[in-house]
Amino acid sequence: MFVDELDLVVQGGRGGNGAVSFRREKYVPRGGPDGGDGGDGGSVYLQSHSSKHSFLDLSYRRLLKADDGMQGRKKNQQGARGKDLHVKVPPGTLVRNENGNILADLDSPGQKLLVARGGKGGKGNARFASSRRRAPRLAEKGLLGEERKIKLELKVIAQVGIVGLPNAGKSTFLSRISAAKPKVDSYPFTTLAPNLGIVKVGDEGSFTVADLPGLIKDAHLGAGLGHQFLKHVERNLLLLFFIDLTPDIEPDPGKSYRLLKNELKAFNPKLLEYPRIVVGNKLDLTGADKQLLDLRYAIKKIEKESIPVMAVSAATGDGVDNLKRRLYEMVNELAEKETVAQLSQETQFEEIDIEKPLSINLSGGVYWISGTAIEKMAAKTDFDNEEALHRFQEFTRKIGLDKLLKLKGIKEGDTVRIGSEEFYYFE
Repeated sequence: MFVDELDLVVQGGRGGNGAVSFRREKYVPRGGPDGGDGGDGGSVYLQSHSSKHSFLDLSYRRLLKADDGMQGRKKNQQGARGKDLHVKVPPGTLVRNENGNILADLDSPGQKLLVARGGKGGKGNARFASSRRRAPRLAEKGLLGEERKIKLELKVIAQVGIVGLPNAGKSTFLSRISAAKPKVDSYPFTTLAPNLGIVKVGDEGSFTVADLPGLIKDAHLGAGLGHQFLKHVERNLLLLFFIDLTPDIEPDPGKSYRLLKNELKAFNPKLLEYPRIVVGNKLDLTGADKQLLDLRYAIKKIEKESIPVMAVSAATGDGVDNLKRRLYEMVNELAEKETVAQLSQETQFEEIDIEKPLSINLSGGVYWISGTAIEKMAAKTDFDNEEALHRFQEFTRKIGLDKLLKLKGIKEGDTVRIGSEEFYYFE
């Protein structure tokens, strides 16, 4: 099964709680606090890896969570950090947030993207000791890791993309020029997913080819199977229009070329700007020569610029070596231009952390408090601990929350909500 789109939930690990502990060694009076900090939670990373070709293995795991950090311990021992989760994805993976905005384009093997940060570990009581506070009995709770919904979209990366109508012989051609073993049969739509092949040209080098499922009329509207994979064409340097030269075939070669061109244009007009070669296949059949002449004539009438037209027999191998050589030369030329263009471009990533200012919203008789700083402080506070509660109250006064609540008209006994915590307001 070929899976090229996937919705996931990614979650960083929770930070470990800080420890409340005191030194209790013989002959060490008033040893003081020695509670260590909690370990940070692990983070979730996506990493493009050449061993991956689809999202099939991830389709069974819709929640990806990194390990939690460990709790701090006595003797100022910090808890262990949670293990990061590295998720391998195929090169060519687009990562979007739940609003559809692109976070990153992992188009090369080895690229890595942080998609969910782990929560910070809480401070142990040793961190709160001072000349005035000799025996603090408070420690912070670890913060929850980030949780985000992301969408993965794969666009297969190949230098040459083969497009054509069903039964044009694309899969047979790919199996002849590479070691790929696509399904080949006489009925339409034998190709249900893009097939990739590496084509070697003597000792000089190689290039990659993608055989895409056959297109039919109105494929861009969802007809047939090709519409599911038209997006993969956008990753190619060069398009190979594969045309059936069988005598008396419908549509004829000229109409087939026009149909393919119209479907690509309807899906994305920029695809028509891609360099392309038109290849007539099944040259071994009687009458194919005349079909080739008609194809050349039709293209000459349709196109303002000259388009290379070649002919092969995928079944017998006639003309295949010449086509391989031509493709190799064009791919090398286009790859050099693309590299120069990429050097002048900067990859932009969406900002993951956006600091939210303090705000108050009155809804259903409840005062909802939001803001990055206040929400983090509430999440770190152990409200069952008197010292921790006092520290939280001092923090709210420092940031001016009391004054803002009074301006909103709060009265004693009213309910205040901060994150998952709920309070009653008293002067």
